[in-house]
Amino acid sequence: MFATSNKRYEPSVDPFEDTEVIDARAPRTNQAFVALMTGAGYLLDAEWLVALAALQLIIGLTFGRQYCLPCLFYFKVMQPRFGEGRIEDSRPPRFANIVGVVFMSAATILFILGASTAGWVLSLIVTALAAFAVISGICVGCEMYALWARMRGVQLAMR
Repeated sequence: MFATSNKRYEPSVDPFEDTEVIDARAPRTNQAFVALMTGAGYLLDAEWLVALAALQLIIGLTFGRQYCLPCLFYFKVMQPRFGEGRIEDSRPPRFANIVGVVFMSAATILFILGASTAGWVLSLIVTALAAFAVISGICVGCEMYALWARMRGVQLAMR
């Protein structure tokens, strides 16, 4: 009566092994996480949320996507349901994450030193850029990396 499929979803690349490329939609999940954490931190005056977002990015950048909670959510929950997006070079979003870590880490240090206003300025820059990327699909950090790569003659991988 009802047709059932035992076919399991298989992406064209393994997101945890093929780290030189990434599903183009995956960084948006990470950007949404960062925008929500830093935005909620500001609204709730919870500086620790900025530190937590920075820590999560640091863990993902250092140990890989399998330890990045937003990455796991995208690759294990969202991608199997909505399918794989365009496969592209992972260096631009990785660079954007590093820039985000630098800003959020600096904000956290400023919070610790009692310079909350300066910390929130840095944090809200990250919030605005991450939210802009989620809404528009334009990742400013990614575009900065792509421009820098073109200026150096580096080709970005696309599949």
